[in-house]
Amino acid sequence: MPSDQSTWLICVPQGHNPHGTYQEVLSKVTQQARLAGTLESLISLSEDLPKLEGFFTTTVAKSVDTLRNLLNNDPAKLEQHILVDEKSVDSYLLNGWKWNEGRYDIQKGLRDLVDILNKEMISIDSALKAKLNNYNLVKGSLTQMQRKKLGNLSTRSLADVVSQNDFIQDSEYMETLLVAVPKALVKDWNAKYERLTPMIVPRTSKLIASDDEFSLFSVVAFRRVHDDFVQKCREQKFIVREFVYNEEDVIKEQQDLEVARTTEKELWTELLRLSRTNFSESFQILVHLKVIRLFVESVLRYGLPAEYLGIVIKPDPKNVKKLFNVLQTQFASLRPRSNAADGKKLGAEDFIGEYQTLMDQEFFDFVLYEVPWIIT
Repeated sequence: MPSDQSTWLICVPQGHNPHGTYQEVLSKVTQQARLAGTLESLISLSEDLPKLEGFFTTTVAKSVDTLRNLLNNDPAKLEQHILVDEKSVDSYLLNGWKWNEGRYDIQKGLRDLVDILNKEMISIDSALKAKLNNYNLVKGSLTQMQRKKLGNLSTRSLADVVSQNDFIQDSEYMETLLVAVPKALVKDWNAKYERLTPMIVPRTSKLIASDDEFSLFSVVAFRRVHDDFVQKCREQKFIVREFVYNEEDVIKEQQDLEVARTTEKELWTELLRLSRTNFSESFQILVHLKVIRLFVESVLRYGLPAEYLGIVIKPDPKNVKKLFNVLQTQFASLRPRSNAADGKKLGAEDFIGEYQTLMDQEFFDFVLYEVPWIIT
């Protein structure tokens, strides 16, 4: 049974009255599905089609996943970008789909056409990988920089918290230390800091900043008691922040952050544009490959002359079983030709030669391949 989350590509022998067959099918399935016009008799014959189809489908999915991530999993925004030549997927498939002869000349050899599709998809996949890797590197760097500015005063970067005026300048013997004190221990700090170790300059504690968890104080001490002071603070649950103020470093950190933000925004825009274009291109290539596979299957099942009727159907998920039964009944006469009695899967022994792997699939009384829906 085909999926209720896909559009069905169906192919049967054309017969003497293809228009009549099409109209007959149309009258029977319109209550369970949307149905489009016929597909022209196309090309192809390649044993590699199933493997290529898997690769093509994965490439389409990568474009969708990239768009989804860039748009923060917003279905409404994603729907605006999941377009094929600026049309919805349904419009592209169901409103008179035709082989793109201007791009894929049907006069070319069958293998050449498959190779063209494959080369185009490889190029799309490679371009997306390169752009995505570049974006992820910049995004990761930006996230790391931003993380330094997040968190409480015991862990975050202090470059944009303190200023040059908070530090004593050019002293050979003394230094300014920064201490993050838990809010509940501020009174203890004010009462104890001068006596934690010798050689703490009295009345030099200064509140620089506060957040919900910590207050950041500066205090002046002699350099020789640095390590001892850090240890005593640790015992009192005061956290000495090892920070040496350097104006050039502070300016560089701010500049690096701004450059990273700008670069990330530019690459985000480029990646969004590329992913949108890649989806449109890769989806068209996938559908063309599926049509080729549909033709190959028809040749193997029904033989020559290669005159087949192609139909595109989008089933109503609530009526998939009913629709499938209507189609099985409609094309029951094909059963002896397709060797697909009761819709059972045929063994490889029913086919010989190079087509055995191609035939390892579920068979119905008509040829059917599915184009998965793009779920936003």
